[in-house]
Amino acid sequence: MPRFFAACCLCLSLSLGLGGAAHAATDATLTREVNAFVDGWHDDAANARTAYFDKIAKDGVYIGTDRTELWTRDAFKAWAKKYFDAKSAWTFKATRRNVYASADKSLIWFDELLDTKNMGPAMASGVLRKTKSGFEIVHYQLSMAVPNAVNGQVAGIIAAHEKQPKK
Repeated sequence: MPRFFAACCLCLSLSLGLGGAAHAATDATLTREVNAFVDGWHDDAANARTAYFDKIAKDGVYIGTDRTELWTRDAFKAWAKKYFDAKSAWTFKATRRNVYASADKSLIWFDELLDTKNMGPAMASGVLRKTKSGFEIVHYQLSMAVPNAVNGQVAGIIAAHEKQPKK
């Protein structure tokens, strides 16, 4: 019965247009605004500008590529301080980005393919909240784009690394 109820709710929400995932994909203005914001955010990191962290919501989360990297904004800022102080943070350049939004455009999500300076191709997804003063990042998740053909080799390297004694 619970599955039937959930399926009915899903069908109803889709038929009423509450799913709304395609809104931003067809809204060129919002897509341009989101692209400018996220590209600017990446540029802040590339140039080690601390404004980078101001674009993350106070309750925002950043998930990095290491399994230990689940950061709140302030913890992420503290961890990254050494990179920003050295004027040598990370460089991400989006080569493709898809943008989606809720029907009222207050919540936007995106996925992107990235060229990176130090880790090769990567993928990321993020969630933005639209506020009176602009966008803020509430969630961002970064991952390395590992080709399926070498996935087994990478998994083997990770397994060997995890067997090493912890320092």
